[in-house]
Amino acid sequence: MIWSFIMLGLLSIGGYFMFRKFLKKLPKEDGKSIIDWEEYYVNETIDLWSEEKKALLNELVEPVPELFRDVAKQKIGSKIGQLALERKAKTITLDLLIEGYILATPKRDHKFLIKRLNEKEIGFSQYEHLLEREKESGS
Repeated sequence: MIWSFIMLGLLSIGGYFMFRKFLKKLPKEDGKSIIDWEEYYVNETIDLWSEEKKALLNELVEPVPELFRDVAKQKIGSKIGQLALERKAKTITLDLLIEGYILATPKRDHKFLIKRLNEKEIGFSQYEHLLEREKESGS
């Protein structure tokens, strides 16, 4: 009896995540899905990433459980890539990386970002306006 509930619970959790992935694969008005756009931005900007910036992105996604880390990196990397393309950047800068991280992640992850930036002695005051804008929009 207990194993039935455990199995039902695990199947429900798996089904939830599969359904979310299915929704992200559905095409939007422009004919591309969320995942298609994420892949596009990552592929278009892959050459703009330095090893140093890749390492920093890997550090920033450390709190994400390993099972979901690749998905988180793609989502954050695609937002950074989108910003880089919009601004016609020649390389991924620290400013683009931090702004993309803030815009792509939920507010609860920003505490870890601030902690990591403080550890690396990177000033954070220039990014405060992004967090304030996010607080106002309720995201």
